[in-house]
Amino acid sequence: MNTRHELPELPDPAAGRRTPVPLPERLAWHDGAFRLDAATGLHVHPEAPELAPEAAWFRAVVGAALGCPLPDAAALRPGTVSLGLDAGLGTEAYRLSVRPDTVVLVGGDRAGVFRGLQTLRQLLPPAALRRARIAEGPWEIPAVSIGDRPKYPWRGVLLDVVRHFLPKADVLRFVDTMAVHHLNVLHLHLTDDQGWRFPVPGWPRLVDVAAWRAESMVGTRHAPKFDGRPHGGYYTADDLREIVAYAADRHITVVPEVDLPGHAQAVLAAYPELAAGPAPDGVRTGWGISDAVLAASDTALAFCRDVLDEVCRIFPSRYVCVGGDEVPRGPWRGDPVSLARAAELGLPDSGALRHWFTAQLAGILAGHGRTLFGWDEILEDGAPDGALVGGWRGDHGTLAAARAGHDVVASPDTSVYLDYRQGEHPGEPIPIGTLVTVADIHGFEPVPDALTPAEARHVLGGQAALWAEQLDSPRAVDYAAYPRLCAFAEALWTRGPRDTAEFLARLARDHVPRLDALGIEYRPLAGPHPWQTRPDTPGHPRERADRDAELRAMTRRLRKE
Repeated sequence: MNTRHELPELPDPAAGRRTPVPLPERLAWHDGAFRLDAATGLHVHPEAPELAPEAAWFRAVVGAALGCPLPDAAALRPGTVSLGLDAGLGTEAYRLSVRPDTVVLVGGDRAGVFRGLQTLRQLLPPAALRRARIAEGPWEIPAVSIGDRPKYPWRGVLLDVVRHFLPKADVLRFVDTMAVHHLNVLHLHLTDDQGWRFPVPGWPRLVDVAAWRAESMVGTRHAPKFDGRPHGGYYTADDLREIVAYAADRHITVVPEVDLPGHAQAVLAAYPELAAGPAPDGVRTGWGISDAVLAASDTALAFCRDVLDEVCRIFPSRYVCVGGDEVPRGPWRGDPVSLARAAELGLPDSGALRHWFTAQLAGILAGHGRTLFGWDEILEDGAPDGALVGGWRGDHGTLAAARAGHDVVASPDTSVYLDYRQGEHPGEPIPIGTLVTVADIHGFEPVPDALTPAEARHVLGGQAALWAEQLDSPRAVDYAAYPRLCAFAEALWTRGPRDTAEFLARLARDHVPRLDALGIEYRPLAGPHPWQTRPDTPGHPRERADRDAELRAMTRRLRKE
């Protein structure tokens, strides 16, 4: 088996005792089981009518899978599943009691009840995770007592729909699989050099031009090859509102990312008048960092305002990510408009315009009552007050942000980037980056050891990332994400010590059948299926020390440019 841990032998679960993923904080099995069948009622406590949407979701999803209508029950009585609230439990926390006669689930809030329903769903046979009934039942839930609450409030996944567009239906399906695992933030990466994925009133060429590229690079930029096939797509405003509402029903917040002022080649291909220096020749077709950057002009700022106004109309998230990473400074130093802006502001060098630009974006967002979220490069020039930072360059960004008093989400690339290779198997498809195994991710801790307790409180949690240069289909996204996202979910949710070897065995025994039922085309723990390999496309595997050196060199180059 291709992991760094040998799987221990776990005993077969007694009487269908399948352990949930992520593992609850407290779990105790009891004798007996609750039978769920056509006569089972679903009771919502009269003091918690706001739980009607959660009851409707459970009835629609689990009821359809098991053929149980789960009619309304007027009272808690034998043969019912009951839902209630107790604010004293805390945000997203829940208490679940399964007895042979009743099931009682109480949440600290609606989200806690929903997390508890997902756990209850996993206590049933894997057929409960299918979309339609495949057997008659009856269905048994083993008697158990569970007390559970999240370790971190931010348990996110970045989904890149720019490098390869993911149709709306596949985004909604991804939200469903996140919900199964108690993940609660979908960071939707909507713009980059290779495309733009939503319309903005008054700027029609964003979807007519910037949303499409002539072809795509196949594999890595270290062995450049192109497919010769046009690629693109975009979501309408109503599509995005649907994604937001669908996620909210599952207590997942969608945080949009619109890259400004760098990663802007697609924008500048559509609107060359916004460019600092010469405009690029078309939407970028290769991977890597473009030299294209917005000018520090009034016109470019008006564009940014229109974009962020539209983003805030669609996305209710408190945070809006503007990137701010990998911004080349060279074009500003040769652009008369940007040089004039730097002189007007009394800046010693036009390279300092990144800080000014980020501050302007933060001000626009503040006008909407929102908070700027930027990658850790925004710290180099001084991040705007109150900005949320995404720490992606190893632990450096998380450490720097927390020590500067900024809240931070840990997303170190060598720990939780899921496009990176996940094994040494010779058939690993397009292996790039450092080795990030299921076991590695299960051991992930977003709070670096070097932080003091006061600094550590600024770490809101962690975020895995699915950058999509090599993920050109929903099948490839599944392969990269699972089962590593199962491990990530447990690392961010479950309190207490972690036994990774035990998790791997539990994953294989209890949870892989659930992934099968969900229809996820995951990577087998022993290595890829033959049809998941890509022998036609070479990768570029890296060792961790080489990647660390590369990040340092990239930072030096960007500062110099």
